[in-house]
This record gives sequence, structure tokens and C-alpha cells, in this order.
Amino acid sequence: MHKKFYGTGVALITPFHRDGSIDFNCLGKLVEYVIAKGVNYLVVLGTTGESATLSKDEKTAVCGYVVEQVAGRVPIVLGLGGNNTQEVINCIEYWDFEGIDAVLSVTPCYNKPSQKGLFQHFQIIAGLLPVPVILYNVPGRTSVNLNPETTLRLANDVESIIGIKEASGNLHQCMEIIKNRPDNFLVISGDDALTLPLISVGGDGVISVVANAFPKEFSEMVNQALKGNMKIAREHHYKLIEIIDSLFIEGNPAGIKAALEIMGLCKNNLRLPLTPASKSNYNKISSLMEIFAGHKTSKEIS
Repeated sequence: MHKKFYGTGVALITPFHRDGSIDFNCLGKLVEYVIAKGVNYLVVLGTTGESATLSKDEKTAVCGYVVEQVAGRVPIVLGLGGNNTQEVINCIEYWDFEGIDAVLSVTPCYNKPSQKGLFQHFQIIAGLLPVPVILYNVPGRTSVNLNPETTLRLANDVESIIGIKEASGNLHQCMEIIKNRPDNFLVISGDDALTLPLISVGGDGVISVVANAFPKEFSEMVNQALKGNMKIAREHHYKLIEIIDSLFIEGNPAGIKAALEIMGLCKNNLRLPLTPASKSNYNKISSLMEIFAGHKTSKEIS
């Protein structure tokens, strides 16, 4: 079970038409593209998928479409969480988990629970879910950090919690978890730019944003790093790092949707309160992608 989520997962965007409706045709094309280019699993209805702006019916439709499109070829992780534990329980009772291999559950946002509250929240959720759970720690969005002590307590006490997507940006925290984790507990990068450093200290891969647009290249970097071929992994990392940085200048998924439009894979449409990348950043992303396609660095061009 744990090996299913080793390597590169891609946090899928949700493509929209100009009127804000879901573009299922583009979603299908994106699913085929990332699978063909070698990602290990897909994450649907995560932050990158703008799940916060999707209705309950839309979430059901998107998940069902992806499950049908994938048809068992790669594992699928469903984003399912919230800051109201009872409402998450209601969602679990409502949801059809056919075709879902695990749930990615984010720390509750806004109400700033204590570590005791976080432990009980995840313990209850994991106990009700019919699939394993990957914790998602992203304090920059939720305003609460899942401390290493709480993560490790959950890892040891709740059998169905099999890993954590760590997006705290704190490598010391990640290393504390890696050092003291039980066997087979996964530590997955939630930050594309820190994926290589995290793997170098014992991490198990990434749930990536940039892999929507560069699944082959990013997966190759991850695979080489996991094999211990760090020289080759570093070469891939430094080819991608400027693009990665540019994709997050104006938030996620504004940057990655701009990149995907440049590639002709989807339209650059987001739902308010999110807005598309500015013209200047769009042009910067486009230029960096041209440089990357030519296998040169910006330094060489200058």
C-alpha cells in the first residue's frame, strides 16, 4: 500500500471554461498527459484543484470523472478535509470511495486548533475512512502547524495514517519526522522547490504542482534522487528551479494554469477570489519555458 505513493504524485488542477464551468474535456487531456509522462499517482480536489471554490456536486463530478478516466492505471488520492470535524464526517458518509486509493486530509484552517484538537480530528477521520490517510500540513494556508510530535503520535497510534505531505517549508521539522517515524510511514514533499533536499535526507517523493506541466522532467528528477543518483537529480532540479519559482510568484494555481495554457493543455481561467497570472508574470513564465525547451539556462543565454 505505501509503495503506491512513493515517487511523484501530481496535484491536478481543475480546468474551467471562461464562464467558470468545469472543462471536463481539458481535464481528461491533462490526466492522459501526466500518466503518459510517467507520474506515479494523481491527487484530485486538492488546493491546486481549487477545491475551496467547488460545490459538493462539482467535487463529486470531478472525482468521478477522474476515476473513470484513469480506469485503475495509477492510484488516485482524494483531497478531503475541513475545519469542521463533523462536516468532514458527513462527507465521508456521503462519499463513494470506489476507485480511490487514499485520502489527503489537510489540517483544519482558520479556527487554529491545539495539537490535542488536531490529533483528535485526524484520529476520528482516519477511523471512519475506508482507505488510508495521508496527512497534509501546510501552515502557510491554514495558520496552524502540525508539530512533529503530533505527526509521530498519529503515525504510531493510528494504523491507517500512512504518511504526511509536508508543506511547512521547515526541513528541520521534516527531518525530525523522518528520523523518528515508524516503518513505512511516508514523508512526502508538498513544496516542489524543496523536493530534492527532502529526498536527500530520507523523504519519499512529492505531491507536485509543477508536474501538471512538466511530469516527465519532474518525475525523472524525483526518480533519480530516490535511486541515489544525486548528480543527475541536481541537474534536473536546477533546470526546473526558475520555472518552479515563477509559478508561485502570484499564488497557486495561477502560475501553473498560465503554464498549461502556454502549452495548449487548458485555458487560463480561475474562480474568484483567485485571478489569473499578471501579464508580466505570464510572459516571464513563457520565456522561462522557451529557455527550458532549448535545454539552456538563463545564465547561458545572457
